[in-house]
Amino acid sequence: MARKFLYLVAILIVLVIAALFALALWSTELSRLAFVPRAAFTEQPTLAANTYRDKVMWLATPTMGANDPARWQPTGAQKPAATRDAPSAVFFIHPTSYLRTAAWNAPVDDAESQERARLFIRAMASPFSRGGQIWAPRYRQAAFGAFLTEEAAGQKALDAAYGDVAQAFDQFLAEAPQDAPIILAGHSQGARHLIRLLHDRVAGTPLVGRIAAVYAIGWPISLEHDLPHLGLPACTSAQQKGCILSWLSFAEPADPAMLLDLWRKAPGLDGKPHGNSAILCTNPLTGQQGGSAPASANLGTLKPDAELKQGELVAGGVPARCDAQGLLLIGDPPDMGAYVLPGNNYHVYDIPLFWANVQADAERRAAAWKAAQ
Repeated sequence: MARKFLYLVAILIVLVIAALFALALWSTELSRLAFVPRAAFTEQPTLAANTYRDKVMWLATPTMGANDPARWQPTGAQKPAATRDAPSAVFFIHPTSYLRTAAWNAPVDDAESQERARLFIRAMASPFSRGGQIWAPRYRQAAFGAFLTEEAAGQKALDAAYGDVAQAFDQFLAEAPQDAPIILAGHSQGARHLIRLLHDRVAGTPLVGRIAAVYAIGWPISLEHDLPHLGLPACTSAQQKGCILSWLSFAEPADPAMLLDLWRKAPGLDGKPHGNSAILCTNPLTGQQGGSAPASANLGTLKPDAELKQGELVAGGVPARCDAQGLLLIGDPPDMGAYVLPGNNYHVYDIPLFWANVQADAERRAAAWKAAQ
């Protein structure tokens, strides 16, 4: 009996190793099977021109009060003042929170994805709230699977989502104080839409002069094919205003294949494929393009609880280094929770890893903008 038990244990170990090996080899293919919608794409009607005048269409606004997820602060953070002189106006675009395969675009009233979006806003928009008033729109986001396929439906879903974001941006500009610095921020799908907004609606317009900083985090920006067409430069110093910050966080050893394979085939803003062009990497610990910084420079990592609803700031825990291709490497895998993606991709934690540094960076760039007026 003991021998049979040992044989059974050995067989189970072999099966587990085989499963892990298969996941390592075919994680992209398995993800596509699991998340790419199998339904036909449905054209999304254009929203009415006044849709975003309705506060129901916003997940965060300056007038929302205690229910505003962007005003949440972790244990150990300084509480934002109730009022501030000339606070920044922050437009924040949340990342993908719709994981179902029933549709290519999420309904704005889908309860599960909206609750997940609020959690993302708590973790990712909250660094901007101490010195800013935050507008974060609901939008008919593209499903997670839209990023895992070359089907035309994926791009159509992203175009539809961007249409909503562009309308929300117009309403934000109408409501934001005209003498306030503007901070634009987004993560993942939100950063992708933000990059398009910069190209379509900001570059070459008077809006350029109102931008204190742009945080396009968790989506690659090609130094060759994208950045020259965004109307603003990369941030090369911590005191610079009117510039762009972006990074993709990986522990080591890093394998960015799942993230970059389709992006490298896709055209940049100049119409040419991204190919192997270098990616913009801002070191969030220094506020500068490229370089490295030790963990001691990390003012506070937001360590979430198991439900991602609470968390505390832990200083000095995570270093950061930009590598040659533009990945932000954070050393050995830190314990942040269960949502690390294949390849040691800390995508979900791009902002929480450097929460307190992002907060300080945004306030510093807004102050630089005000000082220049």
